[in-house]
Amino acid sequence: MDRFQAMQVFVRVVEAGTFSKAADSLQLPKPTVTRLIQALEAHLETRLLNRTTRRVTVTADGAAYYDRALRLLSELDELESSMSRARRNPKGRLRIDVAAPVAQLLLIPALPDFHARYPDIQIDLGVTDRPVDLIGENVDCVLRAGELTDQSLVARRIGEFHSIVCASPEYLRRHGTPRHPTDLESDRHVVVNHFSHRSGRIFPFQFTDEKGERLEIRGRHVLSVNDASALLAAGLAGLGVIRTSTFMAQMHIGAGHLVPLLLDWCADAVPIYVVYPPNRHLSAKVRVFVDWVADLFARSDLIHRKCSLPKPQPNAAMPAAADNGAVAMSV
Repeated sequence: MDRFQAMQVFVRVVEAGTFSKAADSLQLPKPTVTRLIQALEAHLETRLLNRTTRRVTVTADGAAYYDRALRLLSELDELESSMSRARRNPKGRLRIDVAAPVAQLLLIPALPDFHARYPDIQIDLGVTDRPVDLIGENVDCVLRAGELTDQSLVARRIGEFHSIVCASPEYLRRHGTPRHPTDLESDRHVVVNHFSHRSGRIFPFQFTDEKGERLEIRGRHVLSVNDASALLAAGLAGLGVIRTSTFMAQMHIGAGHLVPLLLDWCADAVPIYVVYPPNRHLSAKVRVFVDWVADLFARSDLIHRKCSLPKPQPNAAMPAAADNGAVAMSV
């Protein structure tokens, strides 16, 4: 027996006065109404209704049950109505965590649109690359790049990052322009490495050419960092060849502060996920943010851009031999 449906049917029978009228108003067969009332009485072990051929009357127990059932059903209707209003106009605090470059270049510039749509949602934005304990730190969702290892969380893929190898014009004037990925392993060049903040492992430069040849390069370095913004700053300072995300590099390439290198080579794209704790009933505020950020990344030219970066300005200082270069997409 569906106790909730039986309760609804009982209330309607009392209000309609007959099984037939109750069945018609509920758009149920009369035998179904009869069966539900009988099952409810059997479950409660008491008679709720007195039946005659012409009319149904309520017993004393039935009257008491009707009052409580009517109150419960009314409260449930109000609860469902309030939840429906919350879906249409979600509100409350939303705690999000993202990496600094994503926050600064992608998310924050687009937030005026989000707040115009959902003015009653307050966003508390954590900006960090460290792993976040979503449940322990009461975080609603995070944006993360790379393959995920925690299978207990829900992850929705919303895009992918592409990477590019580049260096400053000053670095190329001093060290020359690499023509092949293996040039980065020579004594002539230095790279700025990126290492894992968790394990300390240095991520090698990975390359693939048009024919599918794959190379893994570990160049000589005088500096390694564990932060994407610091890596970009090191490249701009001329400290070595860097591999960075195209969405971070594009404005500096356009201004002539960085030069793309080895454009005949590339690497696999890095997936981007919005991640949140497992929950059968995702709150309205989290759901609208997840949908909004997925749409944002689907429309973002910065996310989908690979090698089609802005050309340097005509008056930007460029080394004469820096016309050959390549995209390398890193994990």
